[in-house]
Amino acid sequence: MGDVQMLMEMGFPKERAEYALKVTNNKGVEPAMEWLLAHVDEPIPQQQQAAEESPSTSSSEKVAGEAKSLKCDDCGKLCKDQGEVEFHAAKTGHSNFSESTEEKKPLTEEEKKQQLALIEEKLKQKRLEREERERQDALERERNRIKSGKDMSEARRRVEELEMKKIIEQRKREKAEEKAARERVKAQIEADKARRKASQTSPTAETPVASSSVSSTTTNTDVSVKSPPKEYKETRIQIRLQDGSTLTETFNVNEQLSAVRVFIQMKTGSEIPFGLMTTFPRKVFDCDDFEKPLSALGLVPSAVLIMTKVNV
Repeated sequence: MGDVQMLMEMGFPKERAEYALKVTNNKGVEPAMEWLLAHVDEPIPQQQQAAEESPSTSSSEKVAGEAKSLKCDDCGKLCKDQGEVEFHAAKTGHSNFSESTEEKKPLTEEEKKQQLALIEEKLKQKRLEREERERQDALERERNRIKSGKDMSEARRRVEELEMKKIIEQRKREKAEEKAARERVKAQIEADKARRKASQTSPTAETPVASSSVSSTTTNTDVSVKSPPKEYKETRIQIRLQDGSTLTETFNVNEQLSAVRVFIQMKTGSEIPFGLMTTFPRKVFDCDDFEKPLSALGLVPSAVLIMTKVNV
C-alpha cells in the first residue's frame, strides 16, 4: 500500500496527502502526518492559487445561499473539497452528494488530539504487523538453514555408508578369491600326491633298490622345491592416534592403505585431514601410497602406524 493511500485511509484528502509527502521529501507516513496535523487549517499552494485566480466578488454579489461545502446525502457528512468527496465515496460506497451552505468547521484541539491518537494507533498496529512479518520471515529462514544442515549431514552419512559397503563388498570378493585359490592349491597338492604315488608303485626292470632310492630322493627334492614360502592373507595394524590412544584392526593384505584411513575416520568421527607414517623404518606415506595394497607397502604381517597432522 502506498503512503498516499495510507494517509487517505486516515482521513486526509488526496491533494493534502500528496503535498505533505512532497514537502517532507517523501520520508514516509509519519513525517507527512505530523505536517498535516500541524498545518490542518492552512490551504495547500494549489488551493491558495485557485483562490487567488478566481474572480473576486464584491460583498454585494455574495448571496446567502453560497455553497461552502459538499454534503453526503446518504449519511450527512460534510466534505471540504472534491478530494474529500472522492475519499468518502471510495471508503463508504456512498454516491449521492450535493452542495451545502454549511461550512466544515476546522478541527478543535481536542479533535486534533483524538485524530492524532487514532492515527498513532493505526501506525502502531502497522508497525506490529511489519515486525510480525519480519519475525515470521526470520523463523522461516532459520528453519530452511536447519533443514539444509540436516540434509548435508544426511548426505554425508549416506556417502560414508556407501564407502563402507564398498569396502565390505571388496573384502567379500577378496575372501572368495582366496578361498578359490586355496581350493586350487589343495587340488594341485592332491594331484601331485597321486602322481608321486603312482610313480612309486610302478614296476621297474633294473636295480629296484637304486630306483627306489632315486625315486625317494627325487620325491624329497620335489617336496622341498614345491614347498612355497608362508603367505600371509591378513595383517594386524595398530594405529596411534594424535591424542595418544590406539586402535587395532585386522585387514586383508590386498586392501589399500585408504581402507585404514576410512577405518580411522569411522572410529574417531573426525573429518580433519591427517596423514600416516611408520617409525621403523621411518616412512611418511603420500597420496599415491594410499592407493597401494598393504602388502606392497611392507605392512605385513603386522605394523604400527602413527597418525600425523597435515598442513592444509
